[in-house]
Amino acid sequence: MLFVSEEFLLIFLPIVLAGYYAIHILTHNITAKNIWLLASSIVFYAWGEPVYVFLMLGFIVFNYVMAIVIDSGRLKGAGVKRLLFALTLIVNISALVWFKYAGTIFARTSLSDMVSRIVLPIGISFYTFQAMSYVADVYSGKLKAERNPMYVGLYISFFPQLIAGPIVRYETVSDRIRDRKETYEDFGGGVERFVTGVIKKVLIANRMAVVADAVWDLVIDGRLEASLPLAWLGAISYTLQIFFDFSGYSDMAIGLGAMFGFKLPENFDHPYIAKSVTEFWRRWHMTLSGWFKDYVYIPLGGSRVSRLRLIFNLFIVWLLTGIWHGSNITFVVWGLIYFVVLVTEKLVGVKVNGVYAGKGSGYILTNLVKRIYTLFTVILAWVVFRSDSLKDALAYIKGMFDIHALNATAATAYLKQNFIFYIAAVILCVPIRRYIDKHIEDSMPSLAVVYNGLYGLLLAAGFILSVTYIFNNAYNPFIYFNF
Repeated sequence: MLFVSEEFLLIFLPIVLAGYYAIHILTHNITAKNIWLLASSIVFYAWGEPVYVFLMLGFIVFNYVMAIVIDSGRLKGAGVKRLLFALTLIVNISALVWFKYAGTIFARTSLSDMVSRIVLPIGISFYTFQAMSYVADVYSGKLKAERNPMYVGLYISFFPQLIAGPIVRYETVSDRIRDRKETYEDFGGGVERFVTGVIKKVLIANRMAVVADAVWDLVIDGRLEASLPLAWLGAISYTLQIFFDFSGYSDMAIGLGAMFGFKLPENFDHPYIAKSVTEFWRRWHMTLSGWFKDYVYIPLGGSRVSRLRLIFNLFIVWLLTGIWHGSNITFVVWGLIYFVVLVTEKLVGVKVNGVYAGKGSGYILTNLVKRIYTLFTVILAWVVFRSDSLKDALAYIKGMFDIHALNATAATAYLKQNFIFYIAAVILCVPIRRYIDKHIEDSMPSLAVVYNGLYGLLLAAGFILSVTYIFNNAYNPFIYFNF
């Protein structure tokens, strides 16, 4: 079930909210509210995955039991705990590998017919990583194993973040699962955040997808049948699509969590204003980056090692990051591109400076060059990520630099058709709301009421328009279902 679907907006969400707050008003019983959310989350997942819901429940039971066993005081010796933890990782990773990569691994074997019928369970990468982080934290002593199976079940299956993240640590939500106080302020903020995510996904990401998909369809037999301007427009459109698609879903997840009294972690922080690729990855999909940092990079030794070992550690992290996104070789190459760029930045000593610090025209020009370099790198990497094969990726990139194909007619037509959407996308890529809020609060507090009212009307209009698109069955792809 998609958040931006009629079923979710008209049926599921109203029923879940009504039931939750009916329990809240009548009993204030946290156990009853948790049972309602757990049952709702299972129904949410079963709606789209009536068979694989049992796989998710199996993950919950298995990791719940293994965490308790690992944390048991009856176990003697670190070796036994290490063995049990390794077994837990093997089971989790094996299931993930089977469902995500079996088709590629066994493509040329006698098992190819069988594995071709395997369907990727929605959200398996996200809930597997959450389950592994929970057991890892228990094993390392950061957490005590949770004895209440409902708490672990709600943590792993909580529907707002189940299918597309953000990836949540148990310590982040454990207190809220046990006891939370829902407030009008949190609920209102959650509604605003959810509406913002809907607008990002429906009005911007989906419009960008129309252009990006149309241009990528012109990659035919290892050649891009498009002009240089159209190739760049397609690449930029995909760059905007994937950001607003995923950040829009993250906004919806965070907003939904707030409606039920949970504070989910931020996942994006205006990544396209970054002045280095290192900074970009501090702003992009922050919970995934944090997961790999805490559970792969640091255990390998982090950066407090020799230069050669540092390069090896980064190689492993980015190889796994590419593989996490899928079995296609393009994902692996995409990850290794970032490995090369990030290693280079570390060795050269690229510094990440403050965004708003002003130090004259030379500083501004330097930052502009840094941002252009970063966006250029990110866009080219997204071309590899989006392509079906390395051959197609190379063909597309070649088309982006074919100075003999400068006809801008098609690109101009697409820009005219979607001008307002591109303008909105560019505005939302920068922290303009943060800047305006601070400026009004500090300099013109009397205008705050007017500004907030106009902003509320703008959100309401955008949401109504988004719902109209949804009900008219407008083009609505969802990139991260693939991951």
